[in-house]
Amino acid sequence: DLGLLTEPGFEKLVIAVNCSALNLSRDELVDEVASALGDANVAPHRLELEVTENALMGNINNTIMLLNGIRALVVGLSIDDFGTGYSSLAYLKRLPLDTVKIDRSFIIDIPKSPQDMEIVQAIILMAHTLHLKVVTEGVETPAQLEFLSQHGCDYVQGFLFSRPAPLSSLRPLVQQ
Repeated sequence: DLGLLTEPGFEKLVIAVNCSALNLSRDELVDEVASALGDANVAPHRLELEVTENALMGNINNTIMLLNGIRALVVGLSIDDFGTGYSSLAYLKRLPLDTVKIDRSFIIDIPKSPQDMEIVQAIILMAHTLHLKVVTEGVETPAQLEFLSQHGCDYVQGFLFSRPAPLSSLRPLVQQ
């Protein structure tokens, strides 16, 4: 429940919610997001919708209009699993995004795979050039974290920090 994020100690947390291709095809999405935020009394900037590359590529013009409506709410937008789909840089520069999430498939073999390291470096550089933040998924080792830190990754997530946990178990993690 988003409402739990208004409790003391949670006020700086942002919650990321996956948004399916089906949701991106629904004109009601903007109103539903606005309503959910109002019902939970959560500031819009504390919510980020994650969409996959493939979900974005359906009807790109309608998708851009819908994302602009979400953006008007001051809700964050991120592209999830970046590098695994079929998006082009031409589309990426048109989308009103805040964040690129690098898929764990590029991280799993770091630091053993020089090719994966080069791909991740290129994605970070490209994203920063487009004024996007970078989140890397699937970080499991200190060596991966060190590599990402050295190359300017903004945020990381993965088992190195915590296994997925229900919202009700979040307080001890936040207090750590």
